[in-house]
Amino acid sequence: MRHKAIAIIGGSGFIGSHLVNALVDMGKDVRIATRRRYNARHLTILPIDVIETDVFDPVQLARFVEGADCVINLVAILNSKRGTPYGREFARTHVELPTRIVAACEGKGVHRLIHISALGANPNGPSMYSRSKGDGEKAVHAANVAWTIFRPSVVFGPEDQFLNKFAFLQRTFPVLPLAMPDAKFQPVYVDDVAKAIVNVLDLDAASGQTYELGGPTVYTLEDLVTYCGDVIGKHARIIRLPEALARLQALTFEMAPGEPVISRDNLDSMKVDNVLSGPLAPELGIEPVAIETIAPVYLTGASTRSRFDTFRATAGR
Repeated sequence: MRHKAIAIIGGSGFIGSHLVNALVDMGKDVRIATRRRYNARHLTILPIDVIETDVFDPVQLARFVEGADCVINLVAILNSKRGTPYGREFARTHVELPTRIVAACEGKGVHRLIHISALGANPNGPSMYSRSKGDGEKAVHAANVAWTIFRPSVVFGPEDQFLNKFAFLQRTFPVLPLAMPDAKFQPVYVDDVAKAIVNVLDLDAASGQTYELGGPTVYTLEDLVTYCGDVIGKHARIIRLPEALARLQALTFEMAPGEPVISRDNLDSMKVDNVLSGPLAPELGIEPVAIETIAPVYLTGASTRSRFDTFRATAGR
């Protein structure tokens, strides 16, 4: 079945911005929900509807999904907000919201749901993040709709908070105390994530499937930090932290203002390798792009030019 009207929750974020562009290129009618229209200002030049909605309000959420052929949920957090009970934000965002989205889809007759989870999602996982992601998947499994779940590894791209962070830290500090340096990741390019989603959007065989997404290479965290230093030509001295010091570092970051560089829950998540359990599903139709192809473009260039160079680097693949 062809799905024309697409309602995206979390569409103004990193993955969402790339996905919206891909869907518009396909000729889809796209609407995105955002608490404040200002948050989606970078997308308003596109022919989409930006609708101010509190997606945690069941009435507003139901109104937003009404008439959609497919709903895509991209909402996620890496850490709980300061001042909230530890873990409460994970449960609210990763479990309660998917449960409400399922109810809204069922109530309004939406028959297609795509849910973005995370590699390592597991109700019995080592971190609140992985457990909440696993519980959110269980809510989707129970849905009386044609659902598909994606589990990406860490996602990289021009606006990421991953490789850009490593580059920033090495430009700023001569020494970098590194927690969990041997943790493994299989980073996946943001446009590959978007492409995988659009490639199965209208695929009946994707209903009831859970797809892992990762790039072509597995790296340790220390490998990635070192690589970013290579790209920008500035290496901080890496100090490998033992677990006790790593947790003390994370606690210190949690107590500081703003989003923590790393939290104790992040450390717990990294106890499990963030890598694929097998090859990518062929129906996803992607040949994943390597970090080495994309990252030098945006880690070293001015933002606008970097984005155009990135598009050129991947054109025609």
